[in-house]
Amino acid sequence: MTYPNGKLSEEKVFKDPVHRYVHVRDKLIWDLIGTSEFQRLRRIRQLGTTYLTFHGAEHSRFNHSLGVYEIIRRIIDDVFREREHWNQDERLLCLCAALLHDLGHGPFSHSFEKVFHLDHEDFTQAIILGDTEVNHVLRRMGDDFPKKVAEVIAKTYENKLVVSLISSQIDADRMDYLQRDAYYTGVSYGHFDMERILRVMRPREDQVVIKHSGMHAVEDYIMSRYQMYWQIYFHPVTRSAEVILTKILHRAKYLHQEYYSFKQEPVHFYSLFEEEISLRDYLRLDESVIMFYFQAWQDEEDTILAELCRRFLDRNLFKYIEFNPNSQMKMWMELTHLFEKAGIDPDYYLVVDSSSDLPYDFYRPGEEEERLPIHLLMPNGELRELSRESEIVESISGKKRTDHKLYFPQDLIRNLPDSCKEKEKILQLLEQVDR
Repeated sequence: MTYPNGKLSEEKVFKDPVHRYVHVRDKLIWDLIGTSEFQRLRRIRQLGTTYLTFHGAEHSRFNHSLGVYEIIRRIIDDVFREREHWNQDERLLCLCAALLHDLGHGPFSHSFEKVFHLDHEDFTQAIILGDTEVNHVLRRMGDDFPKKVAEVIAKTYENKLVVSLISSQIDADRMDYLQRDAYYTGVSYGHFDMERILRVMRPREDQVVIKHSGMHAVEDYIMSRYQMYWQIYFHPVTRSAEVILTKILHRAKYLHQEYYSFKQEPVHFYSLFEEEISLRDYLRLDESVIMFYFQAWQDEEDTILAELCRRFLDRNLFKYIEFNPNSQMKMWMELTHLFEKAGIDPDYYLVVDSSSDLPYDFYRPGEEEERLPIHLLMPNGELRELSRESEIVESISGKKRTDHKLYFPQDLIRNLPDSCKEKEKILQLLEQVDR
């Protein structure tokens, strides 16, 4: 079956709280949505542990992927159509890359990746290129079509304009997740005038540019992103949950390596623990599987694993204080020593966690990672980098903000017997660090 220009007999729509409707008319897109690999994204939350901070944040990567697809569809069907520099032959390639860009995310995405040294982008490409339902659907467009889709997502595709629609400093991915995450967390930070931005987008040879008249809408978008990162994505309570989640996975991996006999054998984790995970094993993982093990591991003989699982499931999270690694490292080392003497394992219960973000930057020669700037299209046809025209954006360009927190189980410390000599010293030191 082939369908380079195949349309459904009737347009399908998904009701969506952010974009009102997601429209599907292409049979290729409809068939991709129906694959098992894409449906798996329903079982992976978009914001990982954020639901433990903002109770509405239960939305999935399935929601988000449809949203990114819809934004791209509107750009290329409504804004770019018949414009210079836009090749309509790449329409379906763009739509497929938008829909599938997050296909390789695992459960509790980034925490999971850090523990097991994985990269969701590698798995996205493996799903697209491997023996999967998604690959079989894409191949109906031609044997080389899956490779092209994978290249767009990997940012190696020859047409950089197509890549910039999916991945740049103002792309469909960011425009969807900022609004969607704001909606589901119930905050106002992530809202910006997307309609205006879409109207002033213009295709150029190697990237999307913005008409100068739309600069203020882009400023609003940049500031929305800045606020969302510090108020939502890096929220210290969410980070506390991530710390515990990460420590659970580390503990389970350590116990497996020590030949510990689990009551509930972690069969879904074996290849992860050995760092030899196959695509088939990876696709069997979702958040319902992880939560099943956390439920079961509450009853394990290993007290650390059991206690951490209970904490995560019951939302009994670690407390936190501000931490300066430059001036307070000596205190942290002293706390580590006191925790050990008090019988609280600092590897699992005393954790420094750091977050950093660069809200906007322009390309600087010699840097490892090229950050393509946002360009404004001036009335005379000249292109000007955004921060050269916007004082607001110029004030934050290239400025990386970093934040450090020290996490610890206050209840375990306070429940130490009064006869424990280290108890009072630990409490005093924590109070000192927090000043």
